Amino acid sequence: MEDIFVARLMTSELITADPDTFVEDAADTLLENQIGSIIVSGPDGELEGILTNTDFISIVAESKPKAKTTVERYMTTDVITVAAQDHIQTAADKMIEEGISHLPVVDEDGVVIGIITKTDLTAYLSAIEDPTPA
Repeated sequence: MEDIFVARLMTSELITADPDTFVEDAADTLLENQIGSIIVSGPDGELEGILTNTDFISIVAESKPKAKTTVERYMTTDVITVAAQDHIQTAADKMIEEGISHLPVVDEDGVVIGIITKTDLTAYLSAIEDPTPA
């Protein structure tokens, strides 16, 4: 496989939320945009957390979401990230090792510039690899 870097596969048109966004609004955003995660960022674009569709499963399972609950209550704050210049193998390894499907891409200042997902990696591989024989 040729040297492919995260910047080539990441999505740079991010859908983000503030930490004080209501959980209900974040859920609507995920559904409307058919995405599996929303980046939670501060006023200068710095990464503060991530809220994924898996987090929403936990929210429902706990049956504790209250009206006007913010994403800050449920978001992951110790977010695993990659840099745009990282090799996609690095991203794939982090996803497997950490059991995650979404990796925010940050610049040297910690500002979110994109996201790469297992779907991005799978789509890339399916485009370059020959299908497995039946």
